[in-house]
Amino acid sequence: MVTSSHEASHRIFQDRPELLSPVFGILGVRLPPKALVEVMTPDTTELRPLERRVDSVLRVTPSEGPGFLLAIEAQGRRDAEKASSWTYYLAYLTAKYGMPALLLVVCQDRATARWATGPFLTGVDTWTSLRLHPLVLGPDNVPVVTDPEEASRNLAMAAFSAMTHGRGPQAPAILEALARALGTADLESVAYYSELLEIGLGDTPARTTWRHLMSVGSFFPGRGTLVEESFLKGKAEGEAEGKAEGKAEAILRVLVARGLAVSDDVARRVSSCGDAGLLDRWLDRAITAAAAEDLFVDDGRE
Repeated sequence: MVTSSHEASHRIFQDRPELLSPVFGILGVRLPPKALVEVMTPDTTELRPLERRVDSVLRVTPSEGPGFLLAIEAQGRRDAEKASSWTYYLAYLTAKYGMPALLLVVCQDRATARWATGPFLTGVDTWTSLRLHPLVLGPDNVPVVTDPEEASRNLAMAAFSAMTHGRGPQAPAILEALARALGTADLESVAYYSELLEIGLGDTPARTTWRHLMSVGSFFPGRGTLVEESFLKGKAEGEAEGKAEGKAEAILRVLVARGLAVSDDVARRVSSCGDAGLLDRWLDRAITAAAAEDLFVDDGRE
Protein backbone atom coordinates (compact mmCIF):
# COMPACT_ATOMS: atom_id res chain seq x y z
CA MET A 1 0.00 0.00 0.00
CA VAL A 2 1.33 3.43 -0.97
CA THR A 3 1.60 5.72 2.06
CA SER A 4 2.30 9.44 2.37
CA SER A 5 5.85 8.82 3.61
CA HIS A 6 6.41 6.42 0.68
CA GLU A 7 5.34 9.13 -1.76
CA ALA A 8 7.55 11.80 -0.19
CA SER A 9 10.63 9.55 -0.20
CA HIS A 10 10.80 9.44 -3.99
CA ARG A 11 8.96 12.66 -4.94
CA ILE A 12 11.70 14.77 -3.40
CA PHE A 13 13.99 13.62 -6.24
CA GLN A 14 11.47 14.87 -8.80
CA ASP A 15 10.94 18.20 -7.07
CA ARG A 16 14.54 18.83 -5.97
CA PRO A 17 16.88 17.14 -8.50
CA GLU A 18 19.86 18.92 -6.91
CA LEU A 19 19.64 16.14 -4.32
CA LEU A 20 21.10 13.71 -6.88
CA SER A 21 24.61 15.15 -6.68
CA PRO A 22 25.26 14.45 -2.97
CA VAL A 23 23.33 11.18 -3.16
CA PHE A 24 25.46 9.86 -6.01
CA GLY A 25 28.53 10.89 -4.04
CA ILE A 26 27.30 8.76 -1.13
CA LEU A 27 26.78 5.79 -3.45
CA GLY A 28 30.15 6.15 -5.16
CA VAL A 29 28.59 6.67 -8.58
CA ARG A 30 29.81 9.51 -10.78
CA LEU A 31 27.11 11.99 -11.75
CA PRO A 32 28.05 13.93 -14.89
CA PRO A 33 28.55 17.66 -14.22
CA LYS A 34 26.05 20.15 -15.65
CA ALA A 35 23.55 17.39 -16.24
CA LEU A 36 19.94 18.12 -17.19
CA VAL A 37 17.48 16.11 -15.10
CA GLU A 38 13.99 15.48 -16.50
CA VAL A 39 11.02 13.73 -14.92
CA MET A 40 9.79 10.83 -17.05
CA THR A 41 6.52 8.91 -16.99
CA PRO A 42 6.68 6.16 -14.37
CA ASP A 43 4.26 3.99 -16.36
CA THR A 44 5.82 0.76 -17.65
CA THR A 45 2.53 -0.93 -18.54
CA GLU A 46 2.39 -2.91 -21.78
CA LEU A 47 -0.69 -3.65 -23.88
CA ARG A 48 -1.68 -6.57 -21.69
CA PRO A 49 -3.88 -5.64 -18.69
CA LEU A 50 -1.11 -5.72 -16.09
CA GLU A 51 -0.23 -2.39 -14.57
CA ARG A 52 3.40 -1.79 -13.69
CA ARG A 53 4.51 1.56 -12.36
CA VAL A 54 7.87 2.75 -11.05
CA ASP A 55 7.67 5.26 -8.22
CA SER A 56 9.77 7.86 -10.09
CA VAL A 57 11.81 7.88 -13.29
CA LEU A 58 14.36 10.59 -14.11
CA ARG A 59 16.38 11.07 -17.27
CA VAL A 60 19.85 12.46 -16.62
CA THR A 61 21.40 14.12 -19.67
CA PRO A 62 24.95 15.47 -19.26
CA SER A 63 26.29 18.40 -21.27
CA GLU A 64 28.66 15.94 -22.94
CA GLY A 65 28.44 12.19 -23.44
CA PRO A 66 25.56 9.72 -23.14
CA GLY A 67 22.85 10.03 -20.54
CA PHE A 68 20.99 7.44 -18.50
CA LEU A 69 17.67 6.75 -16.78
CA LEU A 70 17.26 6.56 -13.02
CA ALA A 71 14.34 4.51 -11.70
CA ILE A 72 13.63 5.35 -8.05
CA GLU A 73 11.67 3.06 -5.73
CA ALA A 74 10.73 3.80 -2.10
CA GLN A 75 10.67 0.51 -0.20
CA GLY A 76 9.25 0.11 3.31
CA ARG A 77 9.69 -3.66 3.77
CA ARG A 78 11.05 -6.83 2.19
CA ASP A 79 9.01 -7.98 -0.78
CA ALA A 80 9.93 -11.15 -2.65
CA GLU A 81 8.06 -9.98 -5.76
CA LYS A 82 10.24 -6.90 -6.12
CA ALA A 83 13.15 -8.86 -7.60
CA SER A 84 11.18 -9.66 -10.75
CA SER A 85 9.45 -6.24 -10.84
CA TRP A 86 12.70 -4.30 -10.56
CA THR A 87 14.39 -6.44 -13.19
CA TYR A 88 11.44 -5.83 -15.49
CA TYR A 89 11.53 -2.07 -14.90
CA LEU A 90 15.16 -1.76 -15.93
CA ALA A 91 14.79 -4.02 -18.97
CA TYR A 92 11.66 -2.17 -20.11
CA LEU A 93 13.11 1.31 -19.68
CA THR A 94 16.32 0.37 -21.47
CA ALA A 95 14.38 -1.13 -24.38
CA LYS A 96 11.85 1.71 -24.63
CA TYR A 97 14.27 4.64 -24.48
CA GLY A 98 17.42 3.01 -25.79
CA MET A 99 19.37 4.24 -22.77
CA PRO A 100 21.10 2.46 -19.87
CA ALA A 101 19.12 2.49 -16.63
CA LEU A 102 19.96 2.38 -12.93
CA LEU A 103 17.70 1.49 -10.02
CA LEU A 104 17.83 3.50 -6.80
CA VAL A 105 15.97 2.07 -3.79
CA VAL A 106 15.20 4.41 -0.87
CA CYS A 107 14.66 2.77 2.54
CA GLN A 108 13.94 4.15 6.00
CA ASP A 109 15.05 1.13 8.01
CA ARG A 110 18.30 -0.82 8.05
CA ALA A 111 16.88 -4.32 7.59
CA THR A 112 15.04 -3.36 4.41
CA ALA A 113 18.07 -1.47 3.09
CA ARG A 114 20.35 -4.48 3.62
CA TRP A 115 17.89 -6.74 1.81
CA ALA A 116 17.44 -4.27 -1.06
CA THR A 117 21.15 -4.30 -1.94
CA GLY A 118 20.66 -7.79 -3.40
CA PRO A 119 21.96 -9.12 -5.62
CA PHE A 120 18.73 -10.49 -7.08
CA LEU A 121 19.29 -13.36 -9.45
CA THR A 122 17.12 -14.56 -12.32
CA GLY A 123 17.84 -17.99 -13.78
CA VAL A 124 17.46 -21.75 -13.39
CA ASP A 125 19.37 -23.88 -10.89
CA THR A 126 23.03 -22.86 -11.08
CA TRP A 127 22.70 -20.79 -14.26
CA THR A 128 22.15 -17.06 -13.73
CA SER A 129 20.61 -15.19 -16.64
CA LEU A 130 20.31 -11.80 -14.96
CA ARG A 131 21.87 -10.30 -11.86
CA LEU A 132 20.33 -7.12 -10.40
CA HIS A 133 22.37 -4.80 -8.15
CA PRO A 134 20.26 -1.83 -6.97
CA LEU A 135 21.76 1.33 -5.57
CA VAL A 136 20.40 1.68 -2.04
CA LEU A 137 20.00 4.64 0.32
CA GLY A 138 19.19 4.00 3.96
CA PRO A 139 20.10 4.86 7.55
CA ASP A 140 23.58 3.33 7.19
CA ASN A 141 24.78 5.59 4.36
CA VAL A 142 22.60 8.72 4.42
CA PRO A 143 24.38 11.36 6.54
CA VAL A 144 22.84 12.68 9.76
CA VAL A 145 22.57 16.44 9.20
CA THR A 146 22.45 18.18 12.59
CA ASP A 147 24.37 21.37 11.73
CA PRO A 148 22.05 24.27 10.73
CA GLU A 149 24.73 25.74 8.45
CA GLU A 150 25.16 22.44 6.65
CA ALA A 151 21.38 22.15 6.35
CA SER A 152 21.21 25.68 4.88
CA ARG A 153 23.73 24.77 2.18
CA ASN A 154 21.56 21.90 0.96
CA LEU A 155 17.98 21.94 2.23
CA ALA A 156 17.05 18.95 0.06
CA MET A 157 19.78 16.78 1.62
CA ALA A 158 18.79 17.91 5.12
CA ALA A 159 15.15 17.07 4.45
CA PHE A 160 16.09 13.70 2.99
CA SER A 161 18.24 13.02 6.05
CA ALA A 162 15.27 13.82 8.29
CA MET A 163 12.98 11.42 6.43
CA THR A 164 15.57 8.63 6.29
CA HIS A 165 16.41 8.88 10.02
CA GLY A 166 12.88 9.84 11.07
CA ARG A 167 12.47 6.71 13.19
CA GLY A 168 15.91 6.96 14.81
CA PRO A 169 17.17 8.76 17.91
CA GLN A 170 18.84 11.48 15.80
CA ALA A 171 15.52 12.68 14.34
CA PRO A 172 14.90 15.58 16.78
CA ALA A 173 18.39 17.04 16.22
CA ILE A 174 18.05 16.75 12.43
CA LEU A 175 14.64 18.39 12.46
CA GLU A 176 15.83 21.25 14.66
CA ALA A 177 18.77 21.90 12.32
CA LEU A 178 16.44 21.96 9.32
CA ALA A 179 13.98 24.25 11.10
CA ARG A 180 16.79 26.69 11.90
CA ALA A 181 18.01 26.54 8.31
CA LEU A 182 14.53 27.41 7.06
CA GLY A 183 14.71 30.54 9.21
CA THR A 184 16.74 32.21 6.46
CA ALA A 185 15.23 30.43 3.45
CA ASP A 186 12.81 31.82 0.88
CA LEU A 187 9.09 31.41 1.50
CA GLU A 188 8.66 28.87 -1.30
CA SER A 189 11.26 26.60 0.30
CA VAL A 190 9.73 27.08 3.74
CA ALA A 191 6.30 26.06 2.47
CA TYR A 192 7.63 23.10 0.45
CA TYR A 193 9.83 21.54 3.13
CA SER A 194 7.33 22.20 5.91
CA GLU A 195 4.71 20.18 4.06
CA LEU A 196 7.12 17.59 2.68
CA LEU A 197 8.40 16.67 6.15
CA GLU A 198 4.92 16.54 7.65
CA ILE A 199 4.01 14.02 4.95
CA GLY A 200 7.34 12.24 4.73
CA LEU A 201 7.70 11.53 8.45
CA GLY A 202 4.47 9.54 8.41
CA ASP A 203 2.87 8.42 11.66
CA THR A 204 5.94 8.83 13.85
CA PRO A 205 6.86 10.88 16.94
CA ALA A 206 9.20 12.84 14.65
CA ARG A 207 6.17 14.22 12.81
CA THR A 208 4.82 15.61 16.07
CA THR A 209 8.23 17.15 16.77
CA TRP A 210 8.29 18.74 13.33
CA ARG A 211 4.78 20.20 13.70
CA HIS A 212 5.81 21.72 17.02
CA LEU A 213 9.00 23.22 15.57
CA MET A 214 7.07 24.79 12.71
CA SER A 215 4.39 26.17 15.04
CA VAL A 216 7.02 28.05 17.04
CA GLY A 217 7.34 30.39 14.10
CA SER A 218 11.02 31.41 14.24
CA PHE A 219 14.30 30.30 15.78
CA PHE A 220 15.71 33.80 15.35
CA PRO A 221 13.16 36.20 16.93
CA GLY A 222 13.77 39.82 16.15
CA ARG A 223 16.10 39.07 13.21
CA GLY A 224 13.49 39.88 10.57
CA THR A 225 13.73 36.52 8.81
CA LEU A 226 11.17 35.50 6.23
CA VAL A 227 9.87 32.78 8.52
CA GLU A 228 9.47 35.24 11.38
CA GLU A 229 7.77 37.85 9.21
CA SER A 230 5.32 35.36 7.70
CA PHE A 231 4.62 33.86 11.13
CA LEU A 232 3.96 37.22 12.79
CA LYS A 233 1.79 38.37 9.91
CA GLY A 234 -0.23 35.17 9.99
CA LYS A 235 -0.55 35.36 13.76
CA ALA A 236 -1.77 38.98 13.65
CA GLU A 237 -4.23 38.20 10.89
CA GLY A 238 -5.47 35.16 12.79
CA GLU A 239 -5.97 37.12 16.00
CA ALA A 240 -7.78 39.94 14.17
CA GLU A 241 -9.97 37.46 12.35
CA GLY A 242 -10.73 35.65 15.60
CA LYS A 243 -11.74 38.88 17.35
CA ALA A 244 -13.95 39.92 14.44
CA GLU A 245 -15.66 36.53 14.38
CA GLY A 246 -16.26 36.74 18.13
CA LYS A 247 -17.81 40.21 17.90
CA ALA A 248 -20.00 39.23 14.95
CA GLU A 249 -21.27 36.20 16.85
CA ALA A 250 -22.00 38.35 19.91
CA ILE A 251 -24.05 40.82 17.83
CA LEU A 252 -26.20 38.08 16.34
CA ARG A 253 -26.71 36.42 19.74
CA VAL A 254 -27.90 39.73 21.28
CA LEU A 255 -30.40 40.24 18.47
CA VAL A 256 -31.76 36.72 18.80
CA ALA A 257 -31.91 36.94 22.61
CA ARG A 258 -33.99 40.12 22.30
CA GLY A 259 -36.43 38.31 20.05
CA LEU A 260 -35.61 40.27 16.89
CA ALA A 261 -35.87 38.62 13.50
CA VAL A 262 -32.47 38.23 11.86
CA SER A 263 -32.65 37.81 8.10
CA ASP A 264 -30.05 35.90 6.13
CA ASP A 265 -28.89 39.18 4.62
CA VAL A 266 -28.29 40.74 8.06
CA ALA A 267 -26.50 37.64 9.36
CA ARG A 268 -24.30 37.48 6.25
CA ARG A 269 -23.45 41.19 6.47
CA VAL A 270 -22.48 40.98 10.13
CA SER A 271 -20.52 37.74 9.79
CA SER A 272 -18.52 38.96 6.77
CA CYS A 273 -17.46 42.25 8.38
CA GLY A 274 -13.81 42.47 9.40
CA ASP A 275 -13.86 46.06 10.66
CA ALA A 276 -13.45 45.87 14.45
CA GLY A 277 -14.59 49.48 15.00
CA LEU A 278 -17.73 49.02 12.93
CA LEU A 279 -18.54 45.78 14.73
CA ASP A 280 -18.23 47.59 18.07
CA ARG A 281 -20.81 50.18 16.90
CA TRP A 282 -23.14 47.46 15.72
CA LEU A 283 -22.83 45.65 19.05
CA ASP A 284 -23.82 48.84 20.92
CA ARG A 285 -26.82 49.32 18.62
CA ALA A 286 -27.88 45.69 18.96
CA ILE A 287 -28.79 46.36 22.61
CA THR A 288 -31.40 49.00 21.77
CA ALA A 289 -32.28 48.48 18.08
CA ALA A 290 -35.95 48.07 17.28
CA ALA A 291 -35.13 45.83 14.34
CA ALA A 292 -32.03 43.99 13.21
CA GLU A 293 -31.73 46.23 10.16
CA ASP A 294 -31.32 49.28 12.48
CA LEU A 295 -27.74 48.16 13.11
CA PHE A 296 -26.70 49.72 9.83
CA VAL A 297 -28.34 53.15 10.23
CA ASP A 298 -25.97 56.12 9.87
CA ASP A 299 -23.16 53.92 8.53
CA GLY A 300 -23.44 55.53 5.12
CA ARG A 301 -24.59 52.21 3.73
CA GLU A 302 -28.32 52.37 4.29
